[in-house]
Amino acid sequence: MPAVSPRPGNRPDASGGPSMSRSETTPRFAERGRNYWPLTGALVVLLLVASMALGPVLRASSWWWVMAAVSTITLVSAGAFRHLGWARSVVPLAAGGVLLVTLTLFFGNGSGLLWLVPTPGTVEQWGGLAEAGMLSIQQQAVPAVVYPGILFLLAVGAGLLAIALDTVAITLRFPAIAGALILIPVSVPALITKSGTDLAALVLTACAYLLLLRVDVRIRRRSEAATRDRGRAAPRSSGPERRGPGPVWGSLGVGSIAIVSALVLSAATPALSDSSVISNKQTGVLFGSGVSPLIDLGQDLRRPEASLAMHYGTTAEDQPYFKLLTLDSFSEDLEWVAGRGATDITNTMDEFGDPEGLTNAVERDEISTTVQIDTVISSWLPVPYPATSIDGLDGDWQWDDGALTVSSDKSTTQGQSYKVAGLELKPTAEQLRASGTDYPEAIRQYLELPENAPAIIGELAAEETANVANPYDAAIALQRYFRSSAYAYSTEAPVDEGYDGGSLDVIARFLDVKKGYCIHFASAMAVMARTLGIPSRIALGYLPGDSTRDTMEGLPRWNVTTHDLHTWPELYFPGVGWVPFEPTTGRGSIPDYARGVGQASTAPLAPSTNDQANRDAALQDREQNSGGVATAAQVSLLWLQVSLVVLGAVLILLLPFLIRTVGRLQRRRRVASGRASPSLLWRELVDSAVDLGLGVPDTETARHLASRLSASGGLTDAVAAALERLRDAVEHERYARPGAEARHRNEALVDDLDVVLASLRSGVDVRARLRAALLPRSLRPEAFGPGRGRSAAAA
Repeated sequence: MPAVSPRPGNRPDASGGPSMSRSETTPRFAERGRNYWPLTGALVVLLLVASMALGPVLRASSWWWVMAAVSTITLVSAGAFRHLGWARSVVPLAAGGVLLVTLTLFFGNGSGLLWLVPTPGTVEQWGGLAEAGMLSIQQQAVPAVVYPGILFLLAVGAGLLAIALDTVAITLRFPAIAGALILIPVSVPALITKSGTDLAALVLTACAYLLLLRVDVRIRRRSEAATRDRGRAAPRSSGPERRGPGPVWGSLGVGSIAIVSALVLSAATPALSDSSVISNKQTGVLFGSGVSPLIDLGQDLRRPEASLAMHYGTTAEDQPYFKLLTLDSFSEDLEWVAGRGATDITNTMDEFGDPEGLTNAVERDEISTTVQIDTVISSWLPVPYPATSIDGLDGDWQWDDGALTVSSDKSTTQGQSYKVAGLELKPTAEQLRASGTDYPEAIRQYLELPENAPAIIGELAAEETANVANPYDAAIALQRYFRSSAYAYSTEAPVDEGYDGGSLDVIARFLDVKKGYCIHFASAMAVMARTLGIPSRIALGYLPGDSTRDTMEGLPRWNVTTHDLHTWPELYFPGVGWVPFEPTTGRGSIPDYARGVGQASTAPLAPSTNDQANRDAALQDREQNSGGVATAAQVSLLWLQVSLVVLGAVLILLLPFLIRTVGRLQRRRRVASGRASPSLLWRELVDSAVDLGLGVPDTETARHLASRLSASGGLTDAVAAALERLRDAVEHERYARPGAEARHRNEALVDDLDVVLASLRSGVDVRARLRAALLPRSLRPEAFGPGRGRSAAAA
């Protein structure tokens, strides 16, 4: 049966007058002169609320204010251009121009003409920020610190998303599709974090989306009412106008789809930044693919297989630790964070500054270390401490004034090969014991502790160092305490018992459980040292690795793997400077100066039987984790997660079909049981006609629609008779005298409906039937308002 919708403007209604088509009552695109400011306001609210969903991915909240400012300026400017009567094709371009001006003002660093108009220098500035932002994203774990590069990318994303939302929701008049666009920021935490999108952010975003749909429905109603008032509308049918909660329930239906979609994404999608998911790949998804001051070391240490991070050869007598960066202060949530020293562009690789506190009294040897990076991708360079110069690096690198660590804003370690000239320091226990406590003013900042630090840390530190008389012996006592039989090395216990990480609260829990890995041991010793008045910080880098039979430039080659990622505390001693210690039981090696030789009150520290047992247990645990059983479990978990994602996506795609099918069955059941009138069946007929693409305007009565369908010539006699019985039942219900007996049984009318619907479906092609089933037009929010494809008589 061919489509039965007649040409617009030539269709008479039941009263004989001309009837308006859908295109004549409601415009396909936004009209000039219309007031769309409420929609603009709803879009602003939606975008601002959806941006809050990025909270689990990013630290602090300053980034949200920048995104809010850029998106609000962009949306309001688009609304202003539209209000001025600019052509709809020009509005997005003009809004894009405003976005460029805003970015020039916020991120041009004064390079723009009058600080507003971008110049080639501005574009170059943006390019540097974008490159730095992408690099920072590759390096950081979540929640990430929002450096200027990331902030620039967030601002650009917010502006482009604002333009897209405005174009789709207002210019093209498809506000429902805005729900798909807004899933971009909402689904990011679900993709890259273990916890997924915050439930409160999901609910608030859904509410903002419903607000947008509701505002759109009201604007459409006002537009149609204004059209009727100007006398262009057809005479109203005798059927009552549809009012009440229709648009609200339509909005709720579409909004529910959005909520379910986001929840499925959040629950089923694996955290792609999780090292256990991306395994040992060199690049990841968004955050979490490299080394970061916020890195969760447990993820790397729990990897089922170790990959080669780098290899080196050195002239040093003892194999060096390779330091990436230092963690030396605390954030508001009591987490260790990196970086006090200033990075100066004049700090080039040809000559480093002197190590803090080091004097000529300390014995030293000049050493040379050749390093080849294999899989490490980081903006921090693995370097033995202290370095004096580096040769062979590609890119722009600087060293830090305090820690002598090396980093870059624009380059990475990927594929780097370089030679480090440095010093091998050999302080003695006697020098350290006699160093005293005359700390320079610049060093006293490394004594700071948060006021709300758990009391157990200081109490236990005082208890374990009660019989010592100087900072060095206190450090030895703390190191011996952690390497004693009371503590065990474990990468699983912190996860199993919920205290993974390096915050002060985690340290307090670790001191109670006495099981953990390097971050727990290093953090605990560093904080306890500060409670005793010893300046301390944490170094993050790599252990020396394992020797091989190969050589590198005539020197024995050592291989460093991802399992060698490590942290250790550094304590400051006047005249010597920053001195590393090794409190992690079963890991690393203890330097001669850290063995407490010559101390009267305690015996010299040597690797005990328990230390060797812990080391063997850690090695055995690593070998077991590298086996096929663990790998198979990881693969099974990945397949389960992928299956859940696919299943969730299929359910989301089928939601319109399911909603429509359930609604159809409920209508049939209610009418057949006598709980509803035959009008409900007519509403189902109208909705099905709308789904199949048949025009059914508001002004059309039941009799006129039935006449049109019969006159199309595509109905058999049996179908036409069934259609007439349905029509008569509806008209009898609405126009018969009260108390008049119905001439048809409801059960028979349900069968008549099935006959008519089967005929309608057979009259359209397969594509139209599939579209009607999977993307039913009657579920669109606008279909619930006047003039959007639903018969007024169906109300």
